Amino acid sequence: MDGILVINKPQGWTSHDVVGRVRRLTQQKRVGHAGTLDPMATGVLLVCLGRATRVAEYLTASDKTYRAVMRLGVETDTFDAEGQVTATHPVNVGESALRSALEKFSGEIEQIPPMYSALKRDGKPLYKLARKGVKVERAPRRVTIHEITLRAWQSPDATIDVRCSPGTYIRSLAHDIGAALGCGAHLVALTRLASGSFTIDDAVTLEDLTGLQDLSGLLLPLDAALQNLPAITLDADQTRRIALGQVIPSSDAGPLPDSLYRAYDIHGKLIALIAYDAVAQVWRPKKVLIE
Repeated sequence: MDGILVINKPQGWTSHDVVGRVRRLTQQKRVGHAGTLDPMATGVLLVCLGRATRVAEYLTASDKTYRAVMRLGVETDTFDAEGQVTATHPVNVGESALRSALEKFSGEIEQIPPMYSALKRDGKPLYKLARKGVKVERAPRRVTIHEITLRAWQSPDATIDVRCSPGTYIRSLAHDIGAALGCGAHLVALTRLASGSFTIDDAVTLEDLTGLQDLSGLLLPLDAALQNLPAITLDADQTRRIALGQVIPSSDAGPLPDSLYRAYDIHGKLIALIAYDAVAQVWRPKKVLIE
């Protein structure tokens, strides 16, 4: 089986746990996920099967949308409810002050990744160092908050919707908003509502999968991850050469140089991702997707 499953990840499961369950259900070795969710989080987790694992990087690179509940007045070492409380503060925050603080986090911002994260330092995940009491400097990373909206406010809990660039830590965002308000905050609930064009309305639960003998009807095709890329159709000879990893000549001045294109054969089957080399006037295969 080749394709993409949109899973509604349950709370308490790691992304790796979900992959393992899908691997057992399908009896298929090549299974992977695109875009890790913390165990506490729920919502959209994209699981790739077979050849779809080759396009996982394009799924991971898409924008994400989250609904988050943050609790003001309490800070934790993990920036979420699974950590140890490190500080408490009185919450003297009104809705207008909260909205003003959220506005400051709209646009391109810098985030320092939390110590309790899967990022590595000298080959070791930061969370393993953190568990040993080791704290290391982390370089700030630029991320983009396309939209941040206050959905509900009942002190000390605020529910926000966030549409952001990949790599954004919502735990860090909650922590930083709390710092800006002067009372601290941590994340108490998180749901990924969308990953790229895939939404929670498209998602199935692990319980849904367990009772099925055949999952093929739930699988989305590989190119569902690539709809933002332009497409071209190759003739039989061009298809053969691209499938072999060879270039194909073309004097067409239309394509954008170095931009990725979806390449299909005359039957509409996705063959490869290719890019046009304007200097050499050839199409170059970047990722061959047939076997």
